[in-house]
Amino acid sequence: MKVNITGRNFKTYAKLEETIEKKIDKLGKFFSDDITAHVVLSHEGSKDKIETTINAKGTIFRAEESGQDIYECIDKSTDKLASQMAKFKGKLQKRYNDNSALKFEFLPEAEDEAKSGRIVKNKKFELAPMSAEEAVLQMEMLQHQFFVFLDMDTDSVNVVYKRKDGNYGLMETAY
Repeated sequence: MKVNITGRNFKTYAKLEETIEKKIDKLGKFFSDDITAHVVLSHEGSKDKIETTINAKGTIFRAEESGQDIYECIDKSTDKLASQMAKFKGKLQKRYNDNSALKFEFLPEAEDEAKSGRIVKNKKFELAPMSAEEAVLQMEMLQHQFFVFLDMDTDSVNVVYKRKDGNYGLMETAY
């Protein structure tokens, strides 16, 4: 697994990068192909923050942790990713007895929020057919509040979203 490490307001050093690569490499057991992990380290106030994103065949796994000790954040982040990957693998095995992978498309990570209320970024992405349950799983792995997907049963574009009460909502389009 290839690991790209970026520091924002954070100076990286060899021992830290080596630790990150070692921890992320352990997650390679979940994938058959060579994939890339993107790690962003930053310093916010008095806390260090790590954001890890792994794009594997159109499915995104993402974890974000912050705390006083960057090494503790690395451990928590990789544990979160391992948990997401195991959960995802279990869902696929349960749904598809032949273990064939289903390709998920995803919403790219959000850029900086617009300050003046205008559109500052435009992103395009392909929609892959999936069920609402699979869309919720993908949304949770991305740690997003909503997810746009193509419903495999109705062939329409739908949105799942996380409600304030902890449940999920589904918006269906009609045309």
